[in-house]
Amino acid sequence: MPDWDLLLTDVNIATMAANSEPYGIIENAALAIAAGKIAWLGSADDVPPADIRETRSLGGRWLTPALIDCHTHLVFGGNRASEFEQRLKGISYEEIARAGGGIMSTVNATRAADSDELLGSARKRIQALQAEGVATIEIKSGYGLDVENELRLLKVIRELGEECGLTIRSTFLGAHAVPPEYKGNTDQYVDLVANEMLPAVSQGQLADAVDAYCERIAFSTEQVARIFAAATDLGLAVKLHADQLSDGGGAELAASFNALSADHLEYTPDKGIRALADAGTVAVLLPGAFLTLRETQLPAVDQLRGNNVAIAIATDCNPGTSPLCSLRTTMTLATSLFRLTPEECLAGVTRNAAAALGLCEDRGTLENGKRADIAVWDIGHPRELSYWIGMNELSELLVAGQAL
Repeated sequence: MPDWDLLLTDVNIATMAANSEPYGIIENAALAIAAGKIAWLGSADDVPPADIRETRSLGGRWLTPALIDCHTHLVFGGNRASEFEQRLKGISYEEIARAGGGIMSTVNATRAADSDELLGSARKRIQALQAEGVATIEIKSGYGLDVENELRLLKVIRELGEECGLTIRSTFLGAHAVPPEYKGNTDQYVDLVANEMLPAVSQGQLADAVDAYCERIAFSTEQVARIFAAATDLGLAVKLHADQLSDGGGAELAASFNALSADHLEYTPDKGIRALADAGTVAVLLPGAFLTLRETQLPAVDQLRGNNVAIAIATDCNPGTSPLCSLRTTMTLATSLFRLTPEECLAGVTRNAAAALGLCEDRGTLENGKRADIAVWDIGHPRELSYWIGMNELSELLVAGQAL
């Protein structure tokens, strides 16, 4: 006879399992948890005999996998509200960046902030995401851009993971921008990232993956390839900011390194999408940045669908191009801006977001043996999670079977 810690009854379940009925719906269901994992789920009429420590009736609420924000930059100093205002007056993001603003203004503020300040401001952003049912968050470095400060940011990210009760995945983004001390010497900075930063990151076990910004205002495909080769040699997974402002071959580069994900993808051509499909690389779409920058070039969603590329969505929470701390709002934006369906949006913040972090064997769907990260919702159907704007229907968040 099985031994269960908790049995949730009088629920409806959207398992979000692949190759299932829409949303993987099981109505009039029950779900059992043992040792922090899902031990059984199915129709309430089929619950087997078991030793159960606690049974809770949830009054017809819906269970989904806890949400996953698979692309954020939420550890930083200061903000860029002044640049937000500049863009509204007609100055482009590229013009601001080339004048010394953009990422570099956040780098300066982040270098000047002490670790306690960075921890304190990031906690508030994490709490905002958690309040909407998010249990797993990826956080990138990239606002230090020297050995000392990049390592410091990664240590802050690890500390946040230890204290917040959620899963925090750390991504090293040393190749985010060229710092002023290397202006005109981008290749020399790439050498620093590949030959000094990466070994230190690896030795300290400070990152779960390595990212880079492949764009004409940042790093070329050749430069990123050098960094990714070094990361691969160290056994680190890679992911890439690709084709956001132009077709720079980023998606193909990401695919050539079997990247976990390629993110943004507004200018990715058909051959890049086919490369992502062949590599099994997840396409992460970021509607917050698209909205904030008032972009007009849409990612090729139909081609991604047609090539069976898994689509995830994320907040891209950052101070410059996506000051967005709501994954639920991100879902709604993805429907209105990119014409994703509500089911695609929910898959994009559960099953496919887990794949974008290399965690799909552990979470992202509600299935036997997976981690019991579960969001409980006061809704009539899971499509409502993309429908409402500014309405938080979260009733409860379970992380490894425990209520937060």
